Amino acid sequence: MDTAIFNLTSVLFSLQLGAMLELFDSSAKLVGPSGSILLPDDDEITRKLAMLFEGQCEGLGPTQAARKFGYTKQRYFQLLEQFEAQGALALQSKARGPKSNYRRTEEMVRQIIRHRFLDPDASAEVIAQKLQQAHHLISMRSVERVISDFGLQKKTLRLSP
Repeated sequence: MDTAIFNLTSVLFSLQLGAMLELFDSSAKLVGPSGSILLPDDDEITRKLAMLFEGQCEGLGPTQAARKFGYTKQRYFQLLEQFEAQGALALQSKARGPKSNYRRTEEMVRQIIRHRFLDPDASAEVIAQKLQQAHHLISMRSVERVISDFGLQKKTLRLSP
């Protein structure tokens, strides 16, 4: 069979089948010639894989597939690269933001506790100021968090009537 005829036949077959993933208001389902499977709302891996499948295999193209699934063309190609390098599990979103406390390091926590014990009446603002004068990058809010985490707040005494 001639390759041009084979490619034309496969394109026509794909057009007859329709979209692989149908998106509704809050749900989606995978659709095939013999039936469908409802996807859980939080199944982002399958949704991203369906987008890549429609873009690469169903002839939808990167731009239209990305738009259909709510992504940019750039994000489409990032996901495609991740999938090709590491498989479907690479499509799982990773936690964003800092991976550790880069301001409240163990040493900084020790310094805050040390200052608190040296002067129990010192406020978080005063401790933060002392640490900043020693060229440590720490905010008053971070000092407050450490004091709270370790239960080093000032206790207020109530007089009973």
